[in-house]
Amino acid sequence: MDFGVVLQTDPPAWRVVDLARRAESHGFSHGWTFDSHVLWQEPYVIYSQMLSATKRMIVGPMVTNPGTRDWTVTASLFATLNDMFGNRTACGIGRGDSAMRVIGQPPASLTTLGEAMAVIKDLAEGREALYNGTRQHFPWAGRSELKMLMAAYGPKALHLCGSRTDGFILQLADPIIARWTIAAVHRAAEEAGRDPESLYICVAAPAYVGDDIPHQREQCRWFGGMVGNHVADLVARYGDQGTGVPRELTDYIAGRQGYDYRGHGKAGHDHTDFVPDEIIDRFCLLGDEQDHLARLRELESLGVDQFAIYLMHDQKDETLNAYGQRIIPAMSNPQ
Repeated sequence: MDFGVVLQTDPPAWRVVDLARRAESHGFSHGWTFDSHVLWQEPYVIYSQMLSATKRMIVGPMVTNPGTRDWTVTASLFATLNDMFGNRTACGIGRGDSAMRVIGQPPASLTTLGEAMAVIKDLAEGREALYNGTRQHFPWAGRSELKMLMAAYGPKALHLCGSRTDGFILQLADPIIARWTIAAVHRAAEEAGRDPESLYICVAAPAYVGDDIPHQREQCRWFGGMVGNHVADLVARYGDQGTGVPRELTDYIAGRQGYDYRGHGKAGHDHTDFVPDEIIDRFCLLGDEQDHLARLRELESLGVDQFAIYLMHDQKDETLNAYGQRIIPAMSNPQ
């Protein structure tokens, strides 16, 4: 299993760069950031420094969207970074939550997302793409490679992911939901005539190593609120029964009253009080190192290729150390 770290681009940006450098030294292969340019600093500027400060780490957004940047700009960003640093980028992408809603726009449709992914990947890999009725091509990008991973929860998004992308991002670590979503993505791949095993599966969730479970829950309750934004969209689209969406994913938002993006990805905001402890325990990795290893091995058995830690709590360095010194080495050794 690969390991990644997901960071917010809070100032100072050099702290983000330093965390990425330290993560690589601890065995993390991927460095991701949020892409929400109003709430935090612009990530693509920081990616250049992350890549410069590391030797092998793959970097990219978790996740970007089709709406806040022109697709040709996004493609050129990735292709340029790949030219500078040797194909060490990946594109996590979705419909857009905070980045779009904060500027008063709804998330993109799945149709738009599908079109954007194709244009971005083709251009970033040096192929010609049809965009706004024009044919575009980066003649200098012939050696660039860009893995396109899509974040998804609902049936239609999972189908698009399995049929059109290089991989799937599940933003929670519940094995029940992981099993259902991975199966849906694999079915879509098969229906499209693709090899399901070729898809790269990434699970991303907060991880906090320690013994004080109540404190860990309070530090990670924000995550249930963030996931709740996407779940609310699913319920609005499919109804309370979810039309096949597991109730383990949908039921918990019954008490949701709204969401304040000023507290997006941060502990201590009352707009996430509706999230029950059970959800935090299921969606996140909490507890001691053995608890983490047990969940990671279960996810690995379901076909997960990467676990990416949302490193947004008050024990960033301690969690990196615990993973780098003991958990990642333990996962590398066969049972």
